[in-house]
Amino acid sequence: MCGIVGRITHVPFDIHDILESLKRLEYRGYDSFGIATAEGDVFKATGYIDVHANEIPSRLTSVAISHTRWATHGKVTRENAHPHVSQDGTFFIVHNGIIENHAPLRKALQAAGHTFLSQTDSEVIVHYIEGRVSDGASIDEAIRAFMNEARGTFAALLIRRDDPHIYAFKRDSPLVLGILDDGYAVASDIYAFSDTTTKAVFFEDDEYAVISADSYAFFDARGAPIGKEIATVRWTEAATRDEAYDHFMIKEIHEQPAAARRLILSLENEQAPFMDQLVTLARTANRVLFVAAGTSYHASLIGVYLLNSIGVEAHTLIASEFHNYMLADEGTLVVAISQSGETMDVVKAVKHARSRGSKVASIVNVPYSTIQRLSDISIEILAGQEICVASTKTYTNQILVLARMAQLMGLETDLDAIPDQIEQTLSYAEPAVIAMAPELRDVRDIYVIGRGIAYPLSREVALKLKEISYIHAEGMMGGELKHGTIALIEDGTIVMSFIQNADHDTMSNIEEVEARGARVISISDNSEFSPDFLLPASVPGSFAITATIVGQLFSYYIAREKGLPIDKPRNLAKSVTVK
Repeated sequence: MCGIVGRITHVPFDIHDILESLKRLEYRGYDSFGIATAEGDVFKATGYIDVHANEIPSRLTSVAISHTRWATHGKVTRENAHPHVSQDGTFFIVHNGIIENHAPLRKALQAAGHTFLSQTDSEVIVHYIEGRVSDGASIDEAIRAFMNEARGTFAALLIRRDDPHIYAFKRDSPLVLGILDDGYAVASDIYAFSDTTTKAVFFEDDEYAVISADSYAFFDARGAPIGKEIATVRWTEAATRDEAYDHFMIKEIHEQPAAARRLILSLENEQAPFMDQLVTLARTANRVLFVAAGTSYHASLIGVYLLNSIGVEAHTLIASEFHNYMLADEGTLVVAISQSGETMDVVKAVKHARSRGSKVASIVNVPYSTIQRLSDISIEILAGQEICVASTKTYTNQILVLARMAQLMGLETDLDAIPDQIEQTLSYAEPAVIAMAPELRDVRDIYVIGRGIAYPLSREVALKLKEISYIHAEGMMGGELKHGTIALIEDGTIVMSFIQNADHDTMSNIEEVEARGARVISISDNSEFSPDFLLPASVPGSFAITATIVGQLFSYYIAREKGLPIDKPRNLAKSVTVK
């Protein structure tokens, strides 16, 4: 869940230029960062790039690698920040992934006289390669030896002092080469260089490349040359902060009506053939099996409800548990949902499904991502880049794709009405949430309940309260409240309830918790229940969007009251590329 960026050019560049590219990848991790040049300069610090960038002197170089970290092995310290340096001070490496057999590799290297300066698994790579080269191997041979011996995942960039090359190698973690006017960039994803080129070459597993300012060459793990296609990439330019908004999160919440309109238009026009193919695959399959994680999993639960409502057998599995189930077979359509298209658990699940003969479709935000490239058919949600770690507009657009899929299979709904409903919800709910947020600033627990399609959204709202507001929140089925959790309800406990249509059962749950002193915040599209937030009359799928937006607003404004780092909450990263 780290971000890496390398650059190699004919004309020297200032190292602050590569830091600007690296900042585009801070959503992948922001515990610490660092940069190394082929001249041997190394700069590392803990914390955000913007906080420490002015401490780094301007320096011209033609070869540099950089890294922004989300800690997996070793605490957040300068010593554990990348790049890591070899024993003799000539090799420098940045790495995204996990070396699973780092302990025996480290032990063998220490026995050979290597001294380690960090607690990370990544430092093993640079010592391993140095050791092989000192024994007479070429750098290529050392990289191949490492790739053959290492277990785990890696996207790594290696440079050597006074060597005009970047060596890049990859397994399971994403890596892409960008073709610049004056050389090359290589990074975790295209957003790192999307402002400078539209031409890219994507690494596949167990490939490595030797890159100079003039050329590049790809090889497999045996050293055989590989021909690679150059892709002309489409992207939505990296987002910039609008002065009208204090944080990217609230900006992205307000972008949802426009993002929804853009997607609906695309699904009905340029992406219509792909939607037709998706529906054909679903109709000819014995079952539809969604696989996702986090917010995308909650969206997939909505998809299950929508498809089940029209008699289509659909299930969903959390990606990290996919291997424990045997549902995927030749008669299964597996639909992978991932904002980044790089979520490691989802990638693994897709590969497992393909090995069992399943057809694979995907719903992604980032084009050319690993999951999209592994899919038989892929739908892009066109939400644009989402900078805040917590997903908002991508969740909405994922649901819209699922609703369109269900609509094409027989669900009666009006997708064109949803963007206007989102606008109405934002206009109506935001002032009320702002007024209530100070009262919830010091709340420790919030219980979020719903039934039917309101159950998945209750889980999503609870997740947002945890991620952004740092509140212990539980999203649950209203019917499960009395099977244990009601024991925690006492005077003043906050219960947030979502009530769609004529859901009298959830109203009964509200009466049960109010009888025990709970303070209830109710959100409904039915005026009969006199809710605190009355939403527009819903069509199938819309309540899951508009009601969740109220929860997004609560999580944002409570966090703002608490002065929290909203766009970069502690311990989290947006693109989860480790297991």
